[in-house]
Amino acid sequence: MRFLKNKLAVVIIILSVTFLSIIGYSSNRGKMSFVENGVGVTINSVQGLFYGGFYKVRDSFKFITNFSDVKKENEQLKKANSEFKIRSLEYTAAIKENERLKSVLKFTDQRAEYNYIGANIVGLSGNSFSDGFYINKGENKGIKKRMIAMTGEGLVGQVTSVGSNWSIVQCLSNENIAVAGRVERTGDNNGMVKGYKDENNKMLAQIERLSLDSAIKKGDEILTSGLGGIYPAGIRIGNVLSVYSDKGKVMKSAIIEPYVDFTKIEEVFIVVPKDPREIKY
Repeated sequence: MRFLKNKLAVVIIILSVTFLSIIGYSSNRGKMSFVENGVGVTINSVQGLFYGGFYKVRDSFKFITNFSDVKKENEQLKKANSEFKIRSLEYTAAIKENERLKSVLKFTDQRAEYNYIGANIVGLSGNSFSDGFYINKGENKGIKKRMIAMTGEGLVGQVTSVGSNWSIVQCLSNENIAVAGRVERTGDNNGMVKGYKDENNKMLAQIERLSLDSAIKKGDEILTSGLGGIYPAGIRIGNVLSVYSDKGKVMKSAIIEPYVDFTKIEEVFIVVPKDPREIKY
């Protein structure tokens, strides 16, 4: 075994000396021999493998050393993305709020004989919105029973109970609430709008008592007519979904989809006449 090791060492020394001699010799010639070229190719291949492995190890080491920085940057990007989403939601909410206020202001500009008190919804007075809801304003702000509640989208309902700093509003979807309505396109103003629920228990409304020759049709807009002296004229109620005739009662009726989604409102405006005598109790 020792003899083999010594022999191997001698072979390695001989090959090394030979290789160095070839390099020295070839440096003085312009062209390499076949043997020289083969040795060069072999050495270059070995060098290529060595340097390729070296750079891969170096790049891997660089990635490991920079991993904490990458992780930190990723966390910063996540935070920035979350903040952007929050800002986007706030911006969208602000736009919707602005649109609601524009709608209310448009109505208030046309009806300057009323004041408008904003109030937040603080709870339900029953099992659902159709049973009514509490608002955080009452007698201390001049609110009285039978005053009208609305949003920028349209009519909500009527104040039915009042406390010192609270009130209860019942929505138009409640069957106990009725309002005189007018068909905007045809001018029919003898209708009565009441709450209505379809077979899916969806809160809608219907206008009744229209004459059989009324030209009301699907898509028509229904507004308050102002008849009866309780509801101001011109408040938007909803649009017609379908029309049907009751020849037994000699009248025409229509199902209405209210502009206001009663399950999603968060605040209302109470319509307060500047002249208290305008409210008929």
